[in-house]
Amino acid sequence: MTVVAARRLAWGLLFLAIAIATAGMVLVVLNDSGALEQSVFVLIFMAMALVGALIASRRPENAIGWLMIGFTLMIAMAFVGEGAAIYSFETNPGAIPGARWLAWVGGWGWAAGIGPMITFLFLPFPDGHLPSRRWRPFGWAIGVLIVALVVLAAVDPNLEMPGGASNPLGIEASGQGIEAAVGIGFLLLVVFAVASVASLIARYRRSVGDEREQIKWLMFAGGLLAIWIALQTIGTGAGIPWLVDSFAATALSALAFLAIPLAVGIAMLRHRFYDVNLVIRKTVVVALLVAFISLVYIAIVVGLGAAFFSTSSGGPLPIIAAVVIALAFQPVRARANRLANRLILGERATPYEVLSAFSERLSGTYATEDLLPRMARILGEGTRAQRAEVWLRVGDSLRPAAAWPSGAESTPTAAPLVDGEMPPLNGSRALPVRHEGELLGAISVTKPPSEPLSHEEEQLLEHLAAQAGLVLRNAGLTEELRARLDELQASRQRIVAAQDQERRRLERDLHDGAQQQLVALAVKQRMAEMFVGKDPERAVALLSELQADTAAALDNLRDLARGIYPPLLADKGLPAALEAQASKAAVSTRVVPDGVGRYPQEAEAAVYFCCLEALQNVGKYAEASNVVVTLHDEGDALTFAVQDDGRGFDPSSAPPGSGMQNMKDRLAALGGTFEVRSSPGDGTTIQGRIPVRAAGSG
Repeated sequence: MTVVAARRLAWGLLFLAIAIATAGMVLVVLNDSGALEQSVFVLIFMAMALVGALIASRRPENAIGWLMIGFTLMIAMAFVGEGAAIYSFETNPGAIPGARWLAWVGGWGWAAGIGPMITFLFLPFPDGHLPSRRWRPFGWAIGVLIVALVVLAAVDPNLEMPGGASNPLGIEASGQGIEAAVGIGFLLLVVFAVASVASLIARYRRSVGDEREQIKWLMFAGGLLAIWIALQTIGTGAGIPWLVDSFAATALSALAFLAIPLAVGIAMLRHRFYDVNLVIRKTVVVALLVAFISLVYIAIVVGLGAAFFSTSSGGPLPIIAAVVIALAFQPVRARANRLANRLILGERATPYEVLSAFSERLSGTYATEDLLPRMARILGEGTRAQRAEVWLRVGDSLRPAAAWPSGAESTPTAAPLVDGEMPPLNGSRALPVRHEGELLGAISVTKPPSEPLSHEEEQLLEHLAAQAGLVLRNAGLTEELRARLDELQASRQRIVAAQDQERRRLERDLHDGAQQQLVALAVKQRMAEMFVGKDPERAVALLSELQADTAAALDNLRDLARGIYPPLLADKGLPAALEAQASKAAVSTRVVPDGVGRYPQEAEAAVYFCCLEALQNVGKYAEASNVVVTLHDEGDALTFAVQDDGRGFDPSSAPPGSGMQNMKDRLAALGGTFEVRSSPGDGTTIQGRIPVRAAGSG
């Protein structure tokens, strides 16, 4: 069936039910048989038909809508048959031809309508299918039982028919047997109805998400109806007129029965727009207030009035009761709210209390180490979660900063951002925390699969995430400062280690190089002195060797001096010192100075040695043919870049070597930055930046 055809059929059946019910109401008025009570009855079942038509027209694949229209039509036909029989046999005898057959339909039609309503409304709810394959025999048993009851009632010679008519199809020979079978069948129908409700409860216990919220609506309406039926039973037994035979009783009955179709309609079509927990809490509060007002009024007006006054009106006692109710209303209302919250939420606080507690924590003077765990605890207790976590953004990743309970299973240390946005996190639900549009962290909760977050809890998470922005900003600044301090401490340790290593290298070079050369010069000098008088030619040769060895020793000392701080750098500046080194490089190197002047000694030394380290790396690993060293003055900073056309590499997969770490530490010690850009086959670029003004440049 197409959607259009289903919509037309659903609305056509609704109009048919309305027409039949209207005809029945006309007969009720003509028979003068309680128009008010009958109109309430018609209103209830027309509401059932309207909800069924709405469901069938919008969701034709769901059997619930068609079932509601079907049993409403059967009840409407029974209603008309009963009215027509009374009119034809009592009000105006013989006025309607075939009234006996209409009375016959009115006799068994109720079973055909009420039976499916009290069983099949609950069994396939809310998706229109049985809870599982195991329930198929049970569903067939209900169908067979209802059909059997209708057939037995249709041929029962003792069938109670309106207007005193006799059953035209009654089988007299088996009257007692049919009547007994009908009685047993109705008892079985009651058992099947209870089992259908039990199937709904079982479905609720294993349901999650939207299905769970839908079932809550029907169970709530069924609970209201059960309470009202119990009150009417008590009222009948205790002889309380307003619970049995009054306008108030009629109105309350209408509301109790109307709750069923209204709950089904909301559950099937609009459950996401309303929070059933909120409705239940408000209903509990109203019921408690009504009970309180009734008890106070009865105790003061009826009890004291009967004891001290001649009539039950009690003279001024109604005024006294009104004053007592007015004075006690607000305290009783507050207690009723707390009781309702306890019934629905258990031991956890209401969302308002959670937000109030969180605001108090924000206004207090708690340290970051204390505030974030408190925040996680408030979040977990407010949603009754198995685990609640507060995530903090540090750099380009989110890190768990606090969790509740503290002994819960640990989570990964960090979750990298995805295009600057929150990545998937562990938990049933996670929300980003922002402040002024900037992602600062996240909050997440983990709940059992059978207890998904309700609409109310979702709103609570959103409000907490909105309020937590400033907290996470302060915590993020603290964590960032700690990370920088840790990095600074580590870099200082690396610098000290590098300085110690460099000192040992110089000591080794001096011992193994310059010192040995000077010792050799002293030995040759003594030998030359010995040969001056004995062998002048040999003495001249030794003096020539001494000149060459002295020149070599001077060159060695100059090389050592350049490693400590090159004289050319101190005399001529960065461009000249780097050009001198470029001329000695194994790869063709060009230096491009761009407005570079003189800078503080530590800044020039840092750039010089970083460039030398980069040139050494090019010669060792890059397999390049050309290198360009660029120097640039940005006004408040000195930048450099060493770019080669070598084979390149992937910086994300290749761990940084000691040379790059030394360059990074040199620049970081002066507040500078260091960056490596490279890709396989596209060469490598080493970039650095030093704030020269902050270094003392004038």
